Amino acid sequence: MNGKIRVGIVGAGTWAEYGHIPSLKLLPQYEITAIFSRSQEKADAVAAQHGIKHALNSLEALVAHPEVDLVLVLNPAPSHERAIRAAIAAGKDVYSEWPLTPSKAVSQELMELADRAGVRHIVGLQRRLGPDYRYVRDLLRDGYIGELRSVRLHVSVEYFQKRRLQSLYFTVPAENFSSLLSIYGGHFFDAVFTMLGHPDSIHALTVNQFKEVTLIESGTVLPHTLADQVVVGGSFANGAVLTAHLEAGKRNNFGWQLDLTGSEGDLKISNHTSFGDAFNVIEGAQGDAQPMRVLPVPEAYNWLPPSDLGGSQLELTNLYAAYARDVQDGTRVAPTFADALAMHDLLDKIEASSGSGQRMRLK
Repeated sequence: MNGKIRVGIVGAGTWAEYGHIPSLKLLPQYEITAIFSRSQEKADAVAAQHGIKHALNSLEALVAHPEVDLVLVLNPAPSHERAIRAAIAAGKDVYSEWPLTPSKAVSQELMELADRAGVRHIVGLQRRLGPDYRYVRDLLRDGYIGELRSVRLHVSVEYFQKRRLQSLYFTVPAENFSSLLSIYGGHFFDAVFTMLGHPDSIHALTVNQFKEVTLIESGTVLPHTLADQVVVGGSFANGAVLTAHLEAGKRNNFGWQLDLTGSEGDLKISNHTSFGDAFNVIEGAQGDAQPMRVLPVPEAYNWLPPSDLGGSQLELTNLYAAYARDVQDGTRVAPTFADALAMHDLLDKIEASSGSGQRMRLK
């Protein structure tokens, strides 16, 4: 590709407008040239609002368009497979939101198909590329807390409640792979284990507390079988221990926190929301009985131009900055379908451990 990376978007939903379009507009390496939605009216409106040249009436037209180099697959997870296959068949590089597909076997097939076709592939596990995560990874590498002894992760989300908006219907059926564990577990486990390395073994408990979900606008009541609470314990190769708790439908005091205990000190990353405009706060202390102090992320970790974008938006922008560098330098910094498969494997083992009551080996 010469010049800018020309982007075609499949799916004109909220995350496209809140996350992807602002992120791509911020980076001079990209130009959004085309968009396709199941609703032509929606595609036309988003194109007009954001200055996108082509509002197309079919998936096939978008992937075949000569002004599209990279196809973004932003529709719900059950629809990813068709769009990814079409992009690969057209010889276009392809980005897919996480979850890649509801099926590990299908995700594996798509990765192999892309590799055979020689197209680059990216998955939207973007948290790992935020400057705060990269900074903490380097603090750990450089021995800020000494040898890692324990990892405690708590993620509580206000979403996935017993009453949900009609637009969140896709999170209810189990076959859609769009639950607390698959979405929030996938994103946070990827970010944390990219920093730390994956645990050697885990044992897990998943609990479904909401047996029914009501869609607010219509009053429709749907059976619900997915976990609203997920607890994971485990251990790392050096003997460090892991505890992780994911909980959905938190009415108050939601957010997330990661505590890292080491032989020489401690680190904490926290945020009062698990998704949104707020930025993570890093705190650390070394020695004994010392107060935790805020550790600002050094400017050297900033890859981006100045902007007023929020925390979750900029995590995505950093992914696109990494991918542009990959295209230029032939590197593989942005997460790929292989990372999606690793996450599929972890989530499968969490479910298997909960179902069997057995500890599962990960390596």
